[in-house]
Amino acid sequence: MNILIIEDEIPAYQKLTKCLDTFFNIKISQDWARSIVDAEKLLKENSYDFILSDIQLLDGLSFDLFNKIKIDAPIIFCSAHDEYLFQAFNTNGIAYILKPYSQDEFNKAILKYQSLFKKGDYNPLDNSTINVLKTALQQEYNTYKKRFVIKKASGIQLLNAIDISLITASGDFCLVNDKDAKRHTISQNLGSIVQQLNPKKFFKINRSEIVNIDFIEKIESHFKNRLLISIKNHKEKVMTSSSTTSDFRKWLES
Repeated sequence: MNILIIEDEIPAYQKLTKCLDTFFNIKISQDWARSIVDAEKLLKENSYDFILSDIQLLDGLSFDLFNKIKIDAPIIFCSAHDEYLFQAFNTNGIAYILKPYSQDEFNKAILKYQSLFKKGDYNPLDNSTINVLKTALQQEYNTYKKRFVIKKASGIQLLNAIDISLITASGDFCLVNDKDAKRHTISQNLGSIVQQLNPKKFFKINRSEIVNIDFIEKIESHFKNRLLISIKNHKEKVMTSSSTTSDFRKWLES
């Protein structure tokens, strides 16, 4: 059996290989791609019994890869996305593992793929199905974010949006402080993140910072029509810009 794993995170890849070895109880022949470019090259040169694929990769969505290359092998998606996307997968009968998953959940996904193949009920992923999944993914993005996927060296961690106290821009990514004063990195820019958050809870106070109203402890007047804000479990105060102060005051009372 030959398997392709499309996953950009090393810990996530290692977990998949461990789950495969446990399920089949033997070493399985497998290739590994961390990007769309790498996966495209492997798919053009090899054939696979099935594919395990993350959705968001280093250079884009795996959906775009499968829209580009005709895939006859069954695909089991492994991702932290839920809500609309999870419903879309179930509707289309596609095996799907929701991160963080257990060995048991992994086994069920493999058994589902095997069952569909034995019955002859498996339909190769086509463009229309991919478009449905991409639409569902966009719908999920358009709802207020409930949690963020934090990729650590040790694996995947989920951070609930309600537990975020402060978000600070840092180049093309952001540093996030949580309720326990721990700091995490999210691989998105500030503009993208603020669009995903509930505007009743989160406010962009200046060019580089977003605050959660539930963690504001004290607000003080400052020079040039600015406000100093004390955040729970955060030593340094943050400051509104002159241009956002008026809207921030209105937001506090809304």
